[in-house]
Amino acid sequence: MTRRELDAAGIDDPELRAAYAICRRLNARHGRTYFLAARFLPVGRRPAVHALYGFARWADDIVDDLDSSASRAERERALRGLRERMDTGLRTGRSEEPVIRALVHTAARYDIDPAYFADFMESMASDLDVTEYPTYEHLARYMHGSAAVIGLQMLPVLGTVVPRAEAAPHAAALGIAFQLTNFLRDVGEDLDRGRVYLPQDLLAAHGVDRGLLAWSRRSGRDDPRIRAALRAGITLTRDVYREAEPGLAMLDPVARPCMRTAFTLYQDILGAIESDGFRVLHRRAVVSRRRRAALALAAVAGSVTVRAGRAAAGRPGGAPAAARGTAAVAAEKRSTG
Repeated sequence: MTRRELDAAGIDDPELRAAYAICRRLNARHGRTYFLAARFLPVGRRPAVHALYGFARWADDIVDDLDSSASRAERERALRGLRERMDTGLRTGRSEEPVIRALVHTAARYDIDPAYFADFMESMASDLDVTEYPTYEHLARYMHGSAAVIGLQMLPVLGTVVPRAEAAPHAAALGIAFQLTNFLRDVGEDLDRGRVYLPQDLLAAHGVDRGLLAWSRRSGRDDPRIRAALRAGITLTRDVYREAEPGLAMLDPVARPCMRTAFTLYQDILGAIESDGFRVLHRRAVVSRRRRAALALAAVAGSVTVRAGRAAAGRPGGAPAAARGTAAVAAEKRSTG
């Protein structure tokens, strides 16, 4: 499958192909929902998604790998080194590091604003020291770099039927909605890392603080105050999904089944949290395989319908029009050698 994706994307250089293959393996191993949704994109656009995910995963692992014995200072040096290599690669169009090599090629090919990657690295760096957020406004500033910019990075790859600037706020909101969903699902795991992402004012409004969360995590016992706070967090997150949803219709039709699948799967995580009695401090809420399979079948049907229509009209489903042509050729040249 990797070969078919790379061939469809017009990526011929062997080292660049190997770099994208590494990113794809990272996505397949760590990003189950993300990887599943990406499979409903046109084949030629998938390598770019893998490159964006692979880089984000690399940075996140530096900060959060619980199996690592690295000290805070060592993680900071590793993150700073990654940032410097990323900056150099984006500036020069070249990198010897495979994941950055693929990222640089994708950024150039799809004309992704380098500021998005800089903002992302800033938020990753803040995770080394910041362990809680007093209000949603404080959390939103963090999520701009950790989540909103991911949606903005993806937007040129997905393509739009409206000016990109019109779709951008919805793409940013979707990135934030996905991350808020992860925060709710991973409350227990994040607590083990010493972090509480849910805003302190939201928790306090229901009588919850870090101490109560830690007690529940240790004891395995539930508390109605925690359930109430999590319910409020889900309400907040669903509001953000409503902000994001109009953007789905603004995407290139061939990208809509992919993003509709991700949109629905992530919202289903919220439903799984509710149906499991808000026990996220004790176990991870998961969407059933049957539900995932049903959504996958629906996405396949949607993808086939759109691509058949495009084929009949003589229009390919590869890179968006704005991303093809001389920009892609220039990116290929800058990223090889």
